This record gives sequence, structure tokens and C-alpha cells, in this order.
Amino acid sequence: MENRVAVISIILTDVDIAPSVNQILNDYSENIIGRMGLPYKEKNINIICIVLDAKQDVINTLSGKLGKLDGVSVKANYVIKKTDGESGV
Repeated sequence: MENRVAVISIILTDVDIAPSVNQILNDYSENIIGRMGLPYKEKNINIICIVLDAKQDVINTLSGKLGKLDGVSVKANYVIKKTDGESGV
């Protein structure tokens, strides 16, 4: 199975869960290309975007672990594979 590039969007509605989210992300740090976090104080939420280069099952496992946390919403988007061997978005 080859690696895929994906973006995982994470929204935290409970800021107290942030240490648990950070621990999970740290466990997958070898697959993370970049990370951006945005506190949205007016709505009392935090938004984190993670860019990964990993096997499909790793991306799914990471998304699943994050999604099981109370107060966390997760969505993964992947680079679309083209049939001619080229990748596209």
C-alpha cells in the first residue's frame, strides 16, 4: 500500500481536550508534514489542520482516534488518484 497525502481538519469545542489531541498527534508525528492551529475565541473553539503523508490505514486510524474524543469533530480529505498514474486534487 502506497502513501497518500491527506489533510485532517479538527475542531475542538472543548479546550480541555487539547492535551489528549496533542498526545495523539505526537504519536503520529513521523507522518505529519505540517500543522496549523487557530483559536477562534469569539466562538470558543479551536481549529487544527494537519497535513499528512501516510498509508491509508494510518490516516484512518489517526482520524478514528481523534474522532472518539468528546468535544472533537474530525474530517479527512485526500489527494485524488488519477488512473493514468498522476495525482491530482
